[in-house]
Amino acid sequence: MNYETVIGLEVHLHLNTKTKAFCACSTQFGNEPNTQVCPVCLGFPGSLPVFNRLALDFAIKVGLALGCKIQNYTKFDRKNYYYPDLPKAYQISQFDLPLAREGYIDIELSSGTKRIRIIRVHMEEDAGKLIHDNDQSLVDYNRTGVPLLEIVSYPDISSPEEAQEYLKSLKAVLGYLDVSDCDMEKGSLRCDANISLRKKGETKLGTKAELKNMNSFKAVKDALAYEILRQSDILNEGGQIIQETRLWDEKSMQTISMRTKEEAQDYRYFPEPDLPPFLIEDASIEQIKKAIPELPKEKKARFMSEFGLSAYDAGILVNSKNDAVFSEECFKHYTGKDKKAVANWFIGPLLSEANSRNCSMSELKISPEQFCRLLGFIDRDEISNLTAKLVLKDMIDTGKAAETIIKDKNLLQVSDTASLQAHVEEVVKENPKSVESYKQGKINVVMFLVGQVMKKSGGKANPKIVQDLLKRRLDNA
Repeated sequence: MNYETVIGLEVHLHLNTKTKAFCACSTQFGNEPNTQVCPVCLGFPGSLPVFNRLALDFAIKVGLALGCKIQNYTKFDRKNYYYPDLPKAYQISQFDLPLAREGYIDIELSSGTKRIRIIRVHMEEDAGKLIHDNDQSLVDYNRTGVPLLEIVSYPDISSPEEAQEYLKSLKAVLGYLDVSDCDMEKGSLRCDANISLRKKGETKLGTKAELKNMNSFKAVKDALAYEILRQSDILNEGGQIIQETRLWDEKSMQTISMRTKEEAQDYRYFPEPDLPPFLIEDASIEQIKKAIPELPKEKKARFMSEFGLSAYDAGILVNSKNDAVFSEECFKHYTGKDKKAVANWFIGPLLSEANSRNCSMSELKISPEQFCRLLGFIDRDEISNLTAKLVLKDMIDTGKAAETIIKDKNLLQVSDTASLQAHVEEVVKENPKSVESYKQGKINVVMFLVGQVMKKSGGKANPKIVQDLLKRRLDNA
């Protein structure tokens, strides 16, 4: 391809306050349409907004966690435009004096770490929700006025894969802050993308398209990948890109033109007259800064140094705050020496069980103490890894302890050499070809014979002891 991709992302984040940004209406999701509204959020004449202080504290927290400079002097503005989901015909937002500027997110790529700069983080209120049903359109104003943050990146992103990693890393940081549930299905985390192409070596930006209606990280990646192909085909044929807003259609896996933007839209911003500018004292900023927990990047480095994990393993475990807490509790309760073995169980069987149930590891019905007691049975060679996986599934399904399941199902491994030797002799007699292959130097055949002994023992034989007995028997054959 003779072009390079330039992508900037705008992320909108619902703050999980109990009430809206400028009134006392509830922000609870899923209630009956238009039951969480009042004269303030509906913009009735004479109603006056009162700013939610917790929303401000949450916004400052996000700005600091993203390495931004918090503006001591800031204000709200009116962004004027008419759309059915905007009852006041303007949105209370921020324009020239946003809350925070110049932050960054570091993302991990196969080529190394790349820094994606953030232009600004500003506060605003959300609009309502339009519902299109057959031949009519309905509007639910429950969401109107919910406190919202807009996090705008520089056009530092060069591929759909980088965009996806940026969003994952950003969501991980936001999750640690407990300022939002970041649920894309509920609309708590939404993303718009600006994408353009330019010839390699050029510095001038190409004409951009704005992509909307992407409700998952995969959708963002797929929409950007499609748009790269669409724009490159137009340019290769000598055409020109039109500045427009395009919607991602999940069914057809393509972007569809929504409206053209030949000129920048004039929102006629002016200072919000009902909310005066305000000062944020350094002492308040410092107090919020002290409340910021250990973030994914720092926790990953600590997991690597403290528990001896690889960057890959640590990265998976710290991606979710709750999973990181669960993992660390397991490491603390585990009495064995090999922490890597515990990590392998997290990333393997435990994560597999969580994925099959569409939940996180920390949401499975198993405590760190119970999980570590299960690992203890493996460390003591009392059950095999295969048996342990079956026990784990049973623990999650029933809530029973590992000891109970192992006892009730008689799953303890047989380690008695006398009883195992009898199985070994039977297997050797029944598989003369395998014995001959071993004598000819095909050592791997031992694992086949181990499997045969395991079958005869009903899967209860200790495979390590069986392997030793087989090798001794075959070496003396």
